Amino acid sequence: MIKSHGIIFLEKREALLKPNESNKNDVINVLGEPHVRSISEKNTWLYIERTRTRGSMARLGKNILLNNNVLVVKFDKYGVLEQKLFYDKNKMNNHKFEKEVTDNAVKKGSFLNSFLSSLVKKMNQGKGLKKD
Repeated sequence: MIKSHGIIFLEKREALLKPNESNKNDVINVLGEPHVRSISEKNTWLYIERTRTRGSMARLGKNILLNNNVLVVKFDKYGVLEQKLFYDKNKMNNHKFEKEVTDNAVKKGSFLNSFLSSLVKKMNQGKGLKKD
């Protein structure tokens, strides 16, 4: 089973768009409305394609990423396609995160210790109430 999100066959469709020839209407006819329009640059549109499938039993059925494509199209002030940038999954950045864990100075002690201390506080608060 293949699950797709976004524009299918984005790489083939973007080949139909020619810089300095195509305009906004041509892009909409080929790709449809953009998924995202840039906030800072009104003439920058983004299109996304993501395709996943189920892995084999050897991979315990984890999803496999087939396509993760992003197309960025930029227009000039007249609406003519000025630039198109295509990013695929091979151009994705792999970020490495630190594996060390920072100690939390505020919460030291076990869960049981903190639970019992909060229970004692609640019991002590109840002693000050008036009984009718």
